[in-house]
Amino acid sequence: MKAVTYHGKRDVRVQEVPDPRVREPTDAVIRVTSTAICGSDLHLYEVLGSFMDPGDILGHEPIGIVEDVGSAVPNLAKGDRVVVPFTISCGHCWYCDQKLYTQCETTQVREHGKGAALFGYTKLYGQVPGGQAELLRVPQAHFGPVKVPDGPPDERFLYLSDVVPTAWQAVEYAGIPQGGSVTVLGLGPIGQLSARIARFRGAGTVLGVDLVDERLEMARRHGVDTIDLREHKHLADYVRDRTDGRGTDSVIDAVGMEAHGAPFGTLVQQFASLLPSPVAAKVTEKAGVDRLSALHLAIDIVRRGGTISLSGVYGGMVDPMPMMTLFDKQIQLRMGQANVKAWIDDVLPLVTGEADPLGVEDLATHRLPLDEAAHGYEIFQKKQDRAIKVLLQP
Repeated sequence: MKAVTYHGKRDVRVQEVPDPRVREPTDAVIRVTSTAICGSDLHLYEVLGSFMDPGDILGHEPIGIVEDVGSAVPNLAKGDRVVVPFTISCGHCWYCDQKLYTQCETTQVREHGKGAALFGYTKLYGQVPGGQAELLRVPQAHFGPVKVPDGPPDERFLYLSDVVPTAWQAVEYAGIPQGGSVTVLGLGPIGQLSARIARFRGAGTVLGVDLVDERLEMARRHGVDTIDLREHKHLADYVRDRTDGRGTDSVIDAVGMEAHGAPFGTLVQQFASLLPSPVAAKVTEKAGVDRLSALHLAIDIVRRGGTISLSGVYGGMVDPMPMMTLFDKQIQLRMGQANVKAWIDDVLPLVTGEADPLGVEDLATHRLPLDEAAHGYEIFQKKQDRAIKVLLQP
């Protein structure tokens, strides 16, 4: 089969690799009909390559058709149409019983002290072959895959694998009061859906911040009050001026470790990328520093007693945090990988009907054949050709 494979910083290639097969009774194999490039994939493309091996298969946002199932997967049959969540969890351990599926004890990557295994995402998370491929082996298939109806286009359901549940959790964790206010930092796919979901769930004021024209335009199409960061260098002051001098009740940071405008973090990340992979991995794992511009901005923007929800991925181990400010402002912080299956009952009805209240069919900007994956990564990473969300079709 063909698959998108990692070969170094900014070097992904489509190669022929062996077809996956059922290896455990709880496995399934699906034929991927659509998959997507995620902002998290760009961290591998740019920053976290020291935790990858050449030939690793990328991707964690697939939808497809079941081709084969193991003997312990009674809920799936050949021909079923399924979305596969990016987290791999068993559904029956202590953490899964708490709906903390990203901490699943069955798939925890204990070698690296990490939570549940993820598709296509580094040695730290199990080095499980990913979904940017023609076929995908799905471990724990008795629990993970979500059956969806035939008929509607793939992208109506594809985002159940990551984007929609991640954005839903970001809003849930933000604790926005009914009729309250929220600032969403970053209007990539997660920020776009977070802003739409916040409005859908009753937020009175939703401010979306970015500095890319097409992202701002897309957010405005969905009723988000946008702020162009290029026009407001003192953003926190501007937000306070619009919120009775307080700041918004909540802030959702949908930017994460690769925020613009953080030269020290950028320098450290670039330095690590120049080291031999084993050394770079140790440096990143033990002394990594993120670009914290977005998080520091969130701390400044949120009102006293408010909540910050982190959905942007951070990976640093020695990040300098303004603890005095966090304590003084009595700020609550919630964060973590999305517990996808915890939110499926909430979000599946929203993408199944004709109404499309979250506008999921207005998110993808590019639909490319799998063979053009390298081009898709490049335009997404460089924000070229108005790219916001890139779908790949095997």
